[in-house]
Amino acid sequence: MISILEAGFAEQTINKSRFIAAALPCADEREIGAALRAFAAQHPTAHHLAYGFRIKTTDGIIPRFSDAGEPSGTAGMPILKHIEGRDFINVCVAVIRYYGGINLGTGGLVRAYGGTAKLALDASKTAEYVEMRSYPLTISYKQMDMLTNVLPKCNGTILSKSFNAQVDLVLSLPVNEAENFLNRFKPYGS
Repeated sequence: MISILEAGFAEQTINKSRFIAAALPCADEREIGAALRAFAAQHPTAHHLAYGFRIKTTDGIIPRFSDAGEPSGTAGMPILKHIEGRDFINVCVAVIRYYGGINLGTGGLVRAYGGTAKLALDASKTAEYVEMRSYPLTISYKQMDMLTNVLPKCNGTILSKSFNAQVDLVLSLPVNEAENFLNRFKPYGS
């Protein structure tokens, strides 16, 4: 699977209709909603905002799309097909259309929305998807320096920390490296 590190944007004009796309990294439906609202706010006079997204949740992979008033299957589905075809995950692609006065027909809409989405995905900076998960960890103060040195090497981050008699942390770690990482730090007091 592939994820987006930096958003990609594309624009093209087809038969006087202007299509503008954004390929955005989004971890959940809340982020997707916020991204779509922000994109729509940048284009308040646009006629359509179609989108497709694919996210990984605890319930599995969720793909969704919207045709935004275009004929069924001509806008959101072609966008989603490019996301799924390249195995993108935690990605939302939104395509704005400014209607130019010429009807494109169903085939023309499919090519326009799908093609603009493809261009935005091509313009984004991507990387192999790494599933991350949160893990609680309690360590001694002596172990804190070692943890802060080793944590970035496995692309982990500290989500929260509390300093009491020991250090209580919540870490974000790649799932495939979490067990080895956590085994380096014996639970406090054991």
